[in-house]
Amino acid sequence: MSYRAAVVGSGPNGLAAAITLARAGWQVDVYEANATPGGAVRSAELTLPGFIHDLGSAIHPLAVVSPFFRTLPLERYGLQFVASPAAVAHPLPGGAALLFRSLDETADALGADGPAYRRLMGPLVDAADDLFEETLKPLLRVPRHPVTLARFGIRGLPPAALLARTLFRGESARALFGGLSAHSEVPLTQPVTSAYGLMLAVSAHVVGWPFPRGGAQAITDAMLGYLGHLGGRLHVNRPIERLEELDADVHLLDVSPREFLRLAPQLPAGYARRLRHFRYGAGTIKLDYALSAPIPWSDPRTSLAATVHLGGPLADLVRSEAQSVHGLPERPYLLLAQHTPFDPSRAPDGQQTAWLYGHVPGGYHLRPGDLDRIEAQIERLAPGFREVVLARRVTTAADAQRMNRNLVGGDVGGGANTLLGTLIRPTLSASPYRTPLKGIYLCSASTPPGGGVHGMPGYHAALTALNDQT
Repeated sequence: MSYRAAVVGSGPNGLAAAITLARAGWQVDVYEANATPGGAVRSAELTLPGFIHDLGSAIHPLAVVSPFFRTLPLERYGLQFVASPAAVAHPLPGGAALLFRSLDETADALGADGPAYRRLMGPLVDAADDLFEETLKPLLRVPRHPVTLARFGIRGLPPAALLARTLFRGESARALFGGLSAHSEVPLTQPVTSAYGLMLAVSAHVVGWPFPRGGAQAITDAMLGYLGHLGGRLHVNRPIERLEELDADVHLLDVSPREFLRLAPQLPAGYARRLRHFRYGAGTIKLDYALSAPIPWSDPRTSLAATVHLGGPLADLVRSEAQSVHGLPERPYLLLAQHTPFDPSRAPDGQQTAWLYGHVPGGYHLRPGDLDRIEAQIERLAPGFREVVLARRVTTAADAQRMNRNLVGGDVGGGANTLLGTLIRPTLSASPYRTPLKGIYLCSASTPPGGGVHGMPGYHAALTALNDQT
């Protein structure tokens, strides 16, 4: 029997679901509301002609370590990853702390904290494949690698601020780990923030922190190329208002819980109530820059990394992330990507791009002084930065939601990365992709394992649908 599937949303999870079903011989149609597919994995000339900026995600280690992505022949469809010599730089007044792909090189650079860093990361790096298999799927199940998962859980459960201060004595190691953990987008005094720092550090030591040549759109384009080869079809400029519009045996929805409530008003009252109480994560304020020259870092070693964490010592990071729940901090933690030193195709000859964001409350609008605070934070570590700015584009949390209704309040991660937010995604269930409506499945970042460009929610949701039909 031939089944027909309709996938709503062409982000990486929607496309992962579509590819998984198309591989199984299903007829698959993908519906995208925007004119350009990809969700938050898109690129465009946002500032000046010839300057290519990523609309959402900019650095993609999880796309390389993802068990699903590793099965895809995306290089045949033009996808090439670029890696910088260092995965991450964290500038500090005394010089930048660097995270290299080599665990030993990173530990050696941390001096007296090197042995502690090796003891923390070594066992996780050695078991990296098993670790990614266990963590990039729902947690409410019997693990295949319980020792690896337990080792990770013991290290990852404490707040990042506590773990960093307990294990490390020097500011370089503390700040480096704090900057990684701040990707969680919750205050560093909260439980499980260490888990984000550990996962990102492991990915750096296994694959570096690569990104696609030419822009994040290359990931979407390659997935669509493969989907087309499998017979799947894409429909752009096709916003869906009700699921009844789609003629299919099975529906997979790469949408937020809020969007699901809009699409399916017939949901049972209890399930709908739980979706309405789903907690979204922090918003972001994002800036894209066209630059006339490379960023003039005080420590030239900062130029070794495509990803730069701007936030200063650990104490400043903790303070900034605590303040970000109320507004943009005076000295915000910023995540900056400098692609063009390693991928010149993204800008005209000799010129550069920069991409950065900071954490703010959901739905945040730009306030007076915000832009000055952000650029002052860069200037402290790269004096003269403003002098190389040709143009800038600001995207507030409110702007992000207007551009993509799934980015509720500007939340790019699909939900709060708290302990409860990790377990209840979007409901507490051993099968979180199934919904009470027959043949309707959720496959967005609001389902396990959450945010990131890895496609695993779509892959797991599609497998659930396949199992239910056999």
